Amino acid sequence: MIIAVDIGNSNVVLGFHDGESWVDNWRMPTIKDNESTYFYNVNLRARLLESEVDVDQIDHIILSTVVPSLRAIFKEVLADIFRAEVVLVGPELYEALSFEVPRPYEIGTDLVSNAYSAYKRFGKDCIVVDFGTALTFTTVSEKGYVQGVAIAPGIKTAMKALASNTAQLPEIPLELPESALGQNTTHAMQAGILWGYVGMARQVIAQIRQEVGDHYVAVATGGLSFVMAPLEGLFVEIDRDLTLNGLKYMLEDYLALEV
Repeated sequence: MIIAVDIGNSNVVLGFHDGESWVDNWRMPTIKDNESTYFYNVNLRARLLESEVDVDQIDHIILSTVVPSLRAIFKEVLADIFRAEVVLVGPELYEALSFEVPRPYEIGTDLVSNAYSAYKRFGKDCIVVDFGTALTFTTVSEKGYVQGVAIAPGIKTAMKALASNTAQLPEIPLELPESALGQNTTHAMQAGILWGYVGMARQVIAQIRQEVGDHYVAVATGGLSFVMAPLEGLFVEIDRDLTLNGLKYMLEDYLALEV
């Protein structure tokens, strides 16, 4: 069994893969204070006990993080609990896999994982749209070259910014309204932000295709991709496990190099 760890700005996701499928998926908040080592150590051990996971069954671990301060902390926690080696996602791994990433120290490891997943899964020129803390568009060629990235604030980020900076506007549920004509404050915010993001996604994908070619297929992922029902026809696939699958593909290909 392998563990893929994806540390994002909002959440830490651990996926357990038994060789056939993801058998479990744990999600924890991203904690960056002085108690983070203790927090993750205790929580991981508690969840392992609850799920009756035998640590000796874990053969390999791959770790991706966009929070640099948690890289060493998680390596320490994982090494303390498991006996398996931890493979870090980063420029050295990209080079070993012959996956071309311009400015590899600047691009988020989650975006590279997304790109690698689409590259392996489809074998075509792809645009990966990730509806997460940030809304990202990562373009990758069928030859394994990340061509570029576009980044915008994520849906929740935009909603929180609007609510926190405007005294009379509340935080609202993530529900796409049928009409763009808001009839109350909540409806108005949902209409403006969510329908606005539908338009943004369509326009950015159209602009990318104008630059690289209409044949590029679009793939969606991210915890908030489910709110974008009007965009379903735009994507060949909506895969909420795309990032974890990319980590799995990276780990498998890296281990194959060592044989």
